[in-house]
Amino acid sequence: QVQLVESGGGLVQPGGSLRLSCAASGSIGRLYTMGWYRQAPGKQRDVVARIGSAGDSYYADSVKGRFTISRDNAENTLYLQMNSLKPEDTAVYYCNVVLPGENYWGQGTQVTAST
Repeated sequence: QVQLVESGGGLVQPGGSLRLSCAASGSIGRLYTMGWYRQAPGKQRDVVARIGSAGDSYYADSVKGRFTISRDNAENTLYLQMNSLKPEDTAVYYCNVVLPGENYWGQGTQVTAST
């Protein structure tokens, strides 16, 4: 069993920055993919960024050049640095960990970019 705890969400003005963190605990092996997803009201949950165990990363087109995903394998922690935030980035952001045959989600953290 894996537990994921997100932090770092909040309210920021458009153009501002936030850094999300996701601390993972439990039975985690060294080889796994971690990612951030987001879900706005009335919309489906979509991938924002993913990072593999070797540091290979993927970004949704809408966040390329503005968001950076990173991970600390020693601390089992995932990060998402979000710069130049836009109102359309407003959503609940979820941390995700994929293990062989298993898929885990955090409880979500609200990010709001608004004046």
